[in-house]
Amino acid sequence: MPDSVAVIIGAGDATGGAIAKRFAREGYTVCVTRRSEDALAPLVQEIEAAGGKARPFGCDARDEEQMVALFDTIEKEVGPVEVVVFNIGANVFFSIRETTARVYRKVWEMAAFAGFLAGREAARVMVPRNKGTIIFTGATASLRGGKGFSAFSGAKFALRALAQSMARELGPEGIHVVHPIIDGAIDTAFIRDNFPAKYAQKEQGGILNPEHIADTYWMLHQQPRDAWTHEIDLRPWMETF
Repeated sequence: MPDSVAVIIGAGDATGGAIAKRFAREGYTVCVTRRSEDALAPLVQEIEAAGGKARPFGCDARDEEQMVALFDTIEKEVGPVEVVVFNIGANVFFSIRETTARVYRKVWEMAAFAGFLAGREAARVMVPRNKGTIIFTGATASLRGGKGFSAFSGAKFALRALAQSMARELGPEGIHVVHPIIDGAIDTAFIRDNFPAKYAQKEQGGILNPEHIADTYWMLHQQPRDAWTHEIDLRPWMETF
């Protein structure tokens, strides 16, 4: 019998990688994607060293043909896709007068259009089985358009609307669509190197641990159909809201 598969689109070094490792520990074969397959080698090695199964795929999630081929290949060569996590980041900070059309379009393609392609292809393979979980990672910008975040918040608002629409359409088909809102800084090298004051709050629980985010994603996937969560916010106790 083929393994159940979790597809992590945007399996970076922090949150995406932690999610992949969490599902691998639960016995899933994790199919992890980034634009460069080579960048996935350390993550795959870590998962396999711990006894898990992982398959890397180089894929530009903004490209429709590549996304269709990705899901076709996984279904044919790996197993039935049970979980899809869309976790591509596209956070940029520009004043509105400095936001070029190229920047705005690229952020939208990465954070919104790619999410649409991932969600559509996930639905295509899941609905015939009446089973599956689709998780779209949200952010503070999903709810509030902060100063300097016109491009990012525009894309994240769109992703949230996509998740809401899909939840209403696919819930009756047995597909659990979730939109967790990550409201706070995450423990990453980017935060450490660029925001040292914020990173210093780590010892007081002031920034999010990627492994704890991953634990929540696993919990969401495990929920029974009579008590599904659609939206949940995760934030350190220090964050204002």
